[in-house]
Amino acid sequence: MRAAVAVALVVGGYLTFEFGRIQADYNVVDAAQERRDDGKRIAELEKQIGGLKQEIALLETHRNIDREAYKDVETSLANLQEKIQEQGDAIAFYRGIISPADGQRGLRVQDLRLSKGKEDRQYHVKLVLVQVMQHDRSVKGEVNFSLEGAQDGVATTYDLEQLVPADEASNWPFSFRYFQNFDRQLILPEGFLPERINIEVRSRTKSIASVKQSFLWKTGQS
Repeated sequence: MRAAVAVALVVGGYLTFEFGRIQADYNVVDAAQERRDDGKRIAELEKQIGGLKQEIALLETHRNIDREAYKDVETSLANLQEKIQEQGDAIAFYRGIISPADGQRGLRVQDLRLSKGKEDRQYHVKLVLVQVMQHDRSVKGEVNFSLEGAQDGVATTYDLEQLVPADEASNWPFSFRYFQNFDRQLILPEGFLPERINIEVRSRTKSIASVKQSFLWKTGQS
């Protein structure tokens, strides 16, 4: 009897459940079809998402390639402009030797640059001497270099031999036909404030006169 009652309850419950679904217009076949349709739609959307991800990756790749190509173009342009500037400077330099604007012949200081060294009170003097419109012979001589300034508030002048390191020669000879470059190292005395550079290019070649020029002390000057 108990088993029969239990079976009757289960069957009754199921029939009640099915009756309720029928009353609610629920159809098992339609529900299964909807689930299949939803599955297909999800699969299509996932496929579309995968395609969009591939397109995004391709666009990012193209963007990176374009960025690298732009950088290469920028670098090439900068190098080209630098070469053009160098060639322009070289042309101006040689024009100044062969045909200067002032038309003056003889020796002259073409360029003077100062730069700070690695050590404290260490500096580099880069000097370019040229012989203008007079190239039938070489010119020889020596550069006389001195530095004016204030030593602890007192006006003081130092010669080259007082400024160069102990292991460097204090003389400054030159010998050239067109031009000559120099790079000398200076060690300023403690407490000395430089103000002016005096350069005398002393010629020992007959018919080529010596020259004197002064420059304000300024790092990076030319």
